[in-house]
Amino acid sequence: MIRAPANIRDTRTTPANAIDTAEGTPSTTVPIMPDYLGRTLGYAAMAVIMIAGIVEGLHSVWLFGMAGFAMVWPHLAQLFSLDARKRNSPTIRQHLLLIDSAISGVFIGSLGLINISAATIALMVMFTCFVVGGLKQWAWGSLMLSASALAVFFLFNPGYAITLPPLADLLAVIVAGVYICATALFSHQQAKALRHATLLIQAQREQSIALSQKLSKYMSPQVWQTIFTGQRDVRLETQRKKLAVFFSDIQGFTELSEEMEPEALTDVLNHYFNEMSQIALKHGGTIDKFVGDSIMIFFGDPTSRGQREDTLACVSMAIDMRKHMKILRQKWRSQGIKTPLQIRMGISTGYATVGNFGAENRMDYTIIGKEVNLASRLEHLAQPGEILVTHEAFSLIKDSIMCRDKGEVTVRGFSRPIAVYQVIDYRCDLGRNRSFLEHEHSGFTLYLDSEKVSENDRIAILRALDEASSRLRHQRD
Repeated sequence: MIRAPANIRDTRTTPANAIDTAEGTPSTTVPIMPDYLGRTLGYAAMAVIMIAGIVEGLHSVWLFGMAGFAMVWPHLAQLFSLDARKRNSPTIRQHLLLIDSAISGVFIGSLGLINISAATIALMVMFTCFVVGGLKQWAWGSLMLSASALAVFFLFNPGYAITLPPLADLLAVIVAGVYICATALFSHQQAKALRHATLLIQAQREQSIALSQKLSKYMSPQVWQTIFTGQRDVRLETQRKKLAVFFSDIQGFTELSEEMEPEALTDVLNHYFNEMSQIALKHGGTIDKFVGDSIMIFFGDPTSRGQREDTLACVSMAIDMRKHMKILRQKWRSQGIKTPLQIRMGISTGYATVGNFGAENRMDYTIIGKEVNLASRLEHLAQPGEILVTHEAFSLIKDSIMCRDKGEVTVRGFSRPIAVYQVIDYRCDLGRNRSFLEHEHSGFTLYLDSEKVSENDRIAILRALDEASSRLRHQRD
């Protein structure tokens, strides 16, 4: 019977690792006594009052039945209101409290209206009415309690003489009742104000989270996460780190832009960026920017798994992008795009400066350095569908990924020629029908690309292999 206001709770969940952890946000809860527990305690108190009066000879023995009902009713009320509570009915608590008021009136009428026991039960009911619904709930509860109490009293005790308790006891009950009810009314007002404030805070948090989600679209998820979790300050600062830098662009995009309408071209480009971004995020890349049809991505910041793993993740991403382009070309062909779009990619590993660049009121989180320029140059030198990497990147991935030595190339902006390697595929994915073979041992090195060997060169290569084989057999014998 005795209950408190319903829980005020914010159960909204925020984005993974934005305001709080990946799977949820702490809820704002006003600690209260659950309805079921409050009702059980209230009716248990009634049962104790009636049993004590029966034992002392103040009340009739038949009230044992009402004491038993007082112990059972809270459980029945919980069962009967189950469906309404599942539907989150806003009035179920008020309706049950009116029923409780009527039942309490029956108990009071059975106890004889004016005595300490009846006054105690009435105080519990009034307290609960004030806390749950304020003055309005108190008025309706008092009406139900008074009506049922008077009806039962005059129905079952028509000859009972109403005797007032001693004046001191009566005044004590009245004063305590006024104090308890006034406290309950103020508690109700405070809970109501707190509930209103919580709703305002919840609305503001929802607006803030919605805004942060919109802002997250303008920066890499890794950078956004470190900012909103407090791991990184938003200020002009940079640091030197060893990164794997990736550049790519679409071969044939310029020709396609002359054939298609701007709206259709935009759809194609956005679809391409979306697909490639998902691959980049899957491998842990930090997407720096989109420029025209080019993408710039780097590995090793804000988080790093080590130079080797970062470079391997970068090259693995490039291989997956190249494979995924076959699917995209097939889809675009079905949409009437005949230009065979392919991507060119360049990767460089080395030290670069990474951090916030710009002004205090407008910053850009990016990287600068010669390795960035080198990756961009390699991307321009690459053939359609080709992935070019520097020697340092090759040295970190050669155990897992097959590469072809393309020799040294002159790169604009670099005084010395740059050793360049072409990425073939994962070594574990190269079958027996692969065109490229590589064997390297002490005193022996073999690089073979059978697809590029002409018929005339084939004969010379076979002679050289036969001669090498004869020498090895001769030395063994």
